[in-house]
Amino acid sequence: QVQLVESGGGSVQAGGSLRLSCAASGNTYSVYCMAWFRQAPGKERERVAIIFTGSGGTSYADSVKGRFTISRDNANNNVYLQMNSLKPEDTAMYYCAAGRGHLYCSATTANYWGQGTQVTVSS
Repeated sequence: QVQLVESGGGSVQAGGSLRLSCAASGNTYSVYCMAWFRQAPGKERERVAIIFTGSGGTSYADSVKGRFTISRDNANNNVYLQMNSLKPEDTAMYYCAAGRGHLYCSATTANYWGQGTQVTVSS
């Protein structure tokens, strides 16, 4: 099992920045990918950024490219999401998730989830 705990959400004005943190514990050696998802009221959960623990490769949703950066700290099993130039449409609950293989990195297949942290961007 892997436990994930997010922190760093909050309220910010448009154009501002926030940094989300995800602390992973447990059997982290089994993790293949870690990702940040978000879900706004009435919308489907979407993946905004992913990082692959083996290669360090990353991928982003088009809506956040150039504004968000995902990174990891292997020493303490933390993953971060730096969010710059925030927009009101970025308002959502943000979740950290982890998968054990390449088939388990999506919103419907990820193996482990955190409890979520709210991000609210006002105009």
